[in-house]
Amino acid sequence: MDSTPGFSAARPVWPVGRETRMNDFVGFRAIIARPAAGPVLLRFTTPYIAKVLLNGAFLAYGPARAAHGHYRVDEIDLTPRLRAGDNVLAVEVAGYNVNSYYFLDQPSFFLAEVLAGTQVLAATGRGADFTVLDLPERIRNVQRYSFQRPFSEVYHLRPGCHAWRSGAQPGEQPLACTVFPLPRLLPRRVPYPQYGVVQPLRVQAEGGFVRGDLPEKPWRDRSLTAISPILKGFPEHELAWIPSLEYQRFRFALQECARPYAPDQELPLHDGRALTLDLGSNRTGFLGFHVRVRRPTRLIVALDEVLQEDGSIHIGRIDVTAVPSWDLEPGEYAIETFEPYTLRVLRLCVPSGDCAVTRVQLRDYAAPAPAARLVTSDPELNAVIDAAVETARQNAVDLFYDDPSRERAGWLCDAFFQARAWFDLTGSTAVEHAFLENLLLAPEPFPNLPEGEIPGAYPADFYEGLHIPQWPMYLVLQLEEYRQRSGHDALVEAFAGKIGRFFAFLARHRNADGLLERLPGWNFIEWSVVNDCMQDVNYPTNLLYAAALDAAARTWRRPEWAQQAAQVRAAVLHQSWDGEFFVDNAVRVDGVLRPTRNRTECGQYFAFWLGLATPDSHPQLWQRVLGQLGPTRDAQTTLPEIHPANALIGYLVRFELLARHGLNAQLLAEMKAYYARMAARTGTLWEHNDLRASACQGFASHVVTWMLHAVLGIERVDPAARQIVLRPQPIPLAWVDARLPLPGGELELRWRQEGAPGMRQITVPAGWRVVEQAGATPG
Repeated sequence: MDSTPGFSAARPVWPVGRETRMNDFVGFRAIIARPAAGPVLLRFTTPYIAKVLLNGAFLAYGPARAAHGHYRVDEIDLTPRLRAGDNVLAVEVAGYNVNSYYFLDQPSFFLAEVLAGTQVLAATGRGADFTVLDLPERIRNVQRYSFQRPFSEVYHLRPGCHAWRSGAQPGEQPLACTVFPLPRLLPRRVPYPQYGVVQPLRVQAEGGFVRGDLPEKPWRDRSLTAISPILKGFPEHELAWIPSLEYQRFRFALQECARPYAPDQELPLHDGRALTLDLGSNRTGFLGFHVRVRRPTRLIVALDEVLQEDGSIHIGRIDVTAVPSWDLEPGEYAIETFEPYTLRVLRLCVPSGDCAVTRVQLRDYAAPAPAARLVTSDPELNAVIDAAVETARQNAVDLFYDDPSRERAGWLCDAFFQARAWFDLTGSTAVEHAFLENLLLAPEPFPNLPEGEIPGAYPADFYEGLHIPQWPMYLVLQLEEYRQRSGHDALVEAFAGKIGRFFAFLARHRNADGLLERLPGWNFIEWSVVNDCMQDVNYPTNLLYAAALDAAARTWRRPEWAQQAAQVRAAVLHQSWDGEFFVDNAVRVDGVLRPTRNRTECGQYFAFWLGLATPDSHPQLWQRVLGQLGPTRDAQTTLPEIHPANALIGYLVRFELLARHGLNAQLLAEMKAYYARMAARTGTLWEHNDLRASACQGFASHVVTWMLHAVLGIERVDPAARQIVLRPQPIPLAWVDARLPLPGGELELRWRQEGAPGMRQITVPAGWRVVEQAGATPG
């Protein structure tokens, strides 16, 4: 749906006086009589999130996110699910009303309309079409899920509490609502998830546990301890109970069993019993199960992307309260979480009570599986490709975000790399369009940020004033590439003023050499020692600045920006080259700028990536980059004075350099060595070299794009010219089969190694052509 949506009769509503209430949870119910002819459509939007059920069965979750003061409209076809006669449409709606990097802190409302053709069957704000109910089973005063996301989930369920979703009219008094004016609406633009269901592969372990004292230093996240006007939530003394602390009291004595999981077999759990289930790989979605409760039971479920080597689940590993919890009165319940979680393993714990659990599942909440297919003769490489695709899916539901668990935040920089991969996988820029449209509509000046600064993640609120001045530089690079991918000139041109104001903000921090010095904010290049070398003048930052100036000069026809870029590069080259390596920064001593001896792996990569150096201009350093640096280096013995890089983004840039210079065999070998262990452990790709943070980080999906370069030899796909440029290179694979979506059809490529240069079959859609160029000379 790309046209501007509208509502015929509906108006936004919310219970009187509760539109700014934290962690509000409200039900909207309408009776829909199936008309003689369809289709029957539900349109809805809300500032936060809603789960739609029809006759008690899950139907949809949305809407897609938008900028401040704008709201995207989801449109769901009810027709295939409608039964004859009356149908119960039930919608659970959250009104979080706290700042986060996931949802914006805006007053709650729900706007919905059900239509059969032009006939409005039900509309919010029109009489009694929708019954509005309080849903007290979700406990309000609980801790946040994380610093970056709103509230965790804690419930108290009683028999019949879910009957309103599918049964007779509930007995409780409906809530009176305030009716609000229509807001500014936007189309969803992006595809809907398919909500497939997966079940655990195995029962990994089971046994008992006892409740003891808290550890000497329990994990107490800032989302629990730092509640204030700049991190909204409930202070600790107001919380009903704290599952994250309760779980840390448990001392487990589980025995590994690793037996296949049988969904219909009851898993009995009672006082001090627990079991661990394994999905087999990292997935994102809504955890569900059936539970039969014999006596009052407390059920705590701990979730994580990895099982620790000692068999434990460390809930604080990435600073999230991934312990949804339920107090259950005797009865039977079909339970599904309201919020999505990312997990490979889950542990069901019953500190008190008696129950039996069946039909554990995860309802997939990710973008639809891309049409692209890339299979090679190397199974380990195929596993890396599959992990990259799965990582991409889980981070592209409604926009590009960094990880699907801790944050779900639309970070710049990450999106620059994600957009490339998602276009290669889908042939579409719809998700990228929505991501960029949100940024374009972001308020200016942005609250709590310096004038001209662009938020580093969006939609998000930064009450604490956090901003990363390097991140909007990636936005400039992305806009140039987006225009080439999409041909959408109007959206790119609309950014001209915003980018100009951003450069004006940066210009206020240029020194006499034209270099950025002492930039305000959280200065960030990558997760490594690089970030300790940021002030006073950081050379990788200035190279990124020069690249953004050049891209902006080309995109918006501003030659003076290209002149500034040349000045920046010349100054960086003069100051940062020490005759052996490029140093990372210079500090001002007694008014004089003095280069340091800080030298990092990432800094060398930036120099070659961003045009400061070439294999010809710095051949000795280039050979060191190729032969001595990289993810397999032992930094204790090989160039120990060069601080190692990390996944975000040093090794990303390294692999980009190998692809750019046609070093395909080395690229494949290094990527396999680096990513295969991640694919084997979680089935997704990680934020760091290790598991200290997210194990499903969107930027890492860029592996797909390198595979196209290295395996298929695709130099460029140009939708505007309907042209595919191939630059094949020798690779150590016996065969490759690939299918890539393109506007108007698909590219199919089969390659077999039967002597040099091998046999290739290429099929492209009508109107497309293939241009083959000679392979680049390896650097």
